[in-house]
Amino acid sequence: MDNKMVRLIPCMLIISGLFLAHNHCAAQKNGGFPFELPKTKPNRKLSAAMQRNYDGYPAPRPEENELYSQFKYTELKGFDYHNHDGTVSRRDPSKVIFANGKYYVWYTHRNTPTPPMGALKCNDTIPSSDWDLCEIWYATSTDGFTWKEEGVAIPRPPKPMVGCRSVATADVLLWKGKYYLYYQGFNEPSGMRGDDCPVAMSSADSPDGPWTPLNQVVIPNGAPGEWDQYSIHDPYPLVYKGKIYLYYKSDFDGKPNLVRMQGLAIADNPTGPFKKCELNPVLNSGHETTLFPFKEGIAALTIRDGNEHYTIQYASDGINFNIAAITSFLPDAAGPFIPDAFTNTKYGRGITWGISHFTTVTDWATNHAILTRFDCDLSLDVNDTGMKGAHIYHKPDFYYKMGLSKTQRERIENENKALGIKK
Repeated sequence: MDNKMVRLIPCMLIISGLFLAHNHCAAQKNGGFPFELPKTKPNRKLSAAMQRNYDGYPAPRPEENELYSQFKYTELKGFDYHNHDGTVSRRDPSKVIFANGKYYVWYTHRNTPTPPMGALKCNDTIPSSDWDLCEIWYATSTDGFTWKEEGVAIPRPPKPMVGCRSVATADVLLWKGKYYLYYQGFNEPSGMRGDDCPVAMSSADSPDGPWTPLNQVVIPNGAPGEWDQYSIHDPYPLVYKGKIYLYYKSDFDGKPNLVRMQGLAIADNPTGPFKKCELNPVLNSGHETTLFPFKEGIAALTIRDGNEHYTIQYASDGINFNIAAITSFLPDAAGPFIPDAFTNTKYGRGITWGISHFTTVTDWATNHAILTRFDCDLSLDVNDTGMKGAHIYHKPDFYYKMGLSKTQRERIENENKALGIKK
């Protein structure tokens, strides 16, 4: 081999390497999707699903998504349910707040001679539903697990004042050093005409009361023909952009089942006037209202009901919500502990725990609800990898409990008979 050829070999190797590198980059760009999932959207053609994975969620992996979490539950100590005979119920807890060196929570409390008997059998002492003939009670705790029941916060007022039949589903607001409880006021048994119960409010200088009722409806129902013409449920106030953003749920449509969506009303003062958002409903799903400041906007647990149930959603403006995560076993009627719920924060930090309820404690003959604690990692300040797993395993019995009903069994048997199958 002459010297000229020897000198050409390194040049040929360099050119060959550049060619291979170019082909590798071209394959990465135009060929198969990268083996290592990119943290940011790659510059290549993507399917609708992969576009959504980058454009629709805060992170392409659930483990790195600050608005994704599993939920874990702990039985609370300090509450007596009368041997779960259905005569005592605690449900729909408020947000948890911290004051006077301890945690506070308010909730719907029922203590009646019998379990709920339905609208046709109820009277002045027999409840129609689990939230009928109720008062708003409160409890305190120094650790969030063991609670001391303090007693009545909001009693039923005398007739014909709003709430004379039942007061339920309270939530709390702290505004300029004063405390406010918003709640639903029933003047007739639940189920007589649906759940027509306007929002009432009471205020106090201390979370321990005494509470002074405003004695007027705070948020009126919508006009005839509007989605919220019959009900304003689950009032849920937050301080956002220097104003009171009060989210609520309404039941409507009813063909054949009710549709539940969520709206927003905004006010400069706790007593109102509250102006409803012109884009209502702002959430198309969710049975109860549970929201919290997160970064520049508001995040929502979309619990049960609707096309987007079991999702966690986010609105950078508190109004236009989009799905940020899909999860499972979200807490029912969750009342989170939100340290910056009322601070007018410009960058919400999120939540890690709260109080919710279970309703299927026994059976419908002794129907009642119990309070429980939930924990999660929806916080910018916590990195709990144990809350971020996407693989949840359950024993077979967990699934068998969700078995077929008698009617469904009969339908399947009839289908088999139609095919000529004999037992």
